Amino acid sequence: MKRFIQYSALALALAINGVAAAEQAPDFTLKALDGTNLRLAEQRGDIMLINFWASWCGPCIQEMPQLDKLAQKYLPLGVQVWGVNVESDSSAAKAYLNKVSVGFPILLDQDNAVSKAYQVEAMPTTVILDKDGQVRSVHRGYKPGVEKKYEEDIKGLLRE
Repeated sequence: MKRFIQYSALALALAINGVAAAEQAPDFTLKALDGTNLRLAEQRGDIMLINFWASWCGPCIQEMPQLDKLAQKYLPLGVQVWGVNVESDSSAAKAYLNKVSVGFPILLDQDNAVSKAYQVEAMPTTVILDKDGQVRSVHRGYKPGVEKKYEEDIKGLLRE
């Protein structure tokens, strides 16, 4: 019964955020800052934390070092962090990342096709996918400490 209640609460949270529970994440391929193309569907088997951000977004900038810590901590356990920059001109994002280096891939969604597919309405938006590519949680906005919630979500998925 406890499992059903947890799932129902998750379904409700996802529905409130505009994403159906256990909905297959929209597949995409984007170019990373290093020039490689990364495709989401090729990452099946890993838990994915996808963070949509912009260089003009103060909370996004504040969150970036926390995401880097999560990426470093959980990569050995099969968790990937991807940052998706939503700006049509990536020069400001590149300038920021020259000052604050992160170890996870930064992808460029210059035409906003991916952010539209993920119904991104607030900056930042973080989407966490399970190993099968199902959307399991969506977090809109950032407040210090929310990375603890990301960790709870990740740990729960690692236990499945």
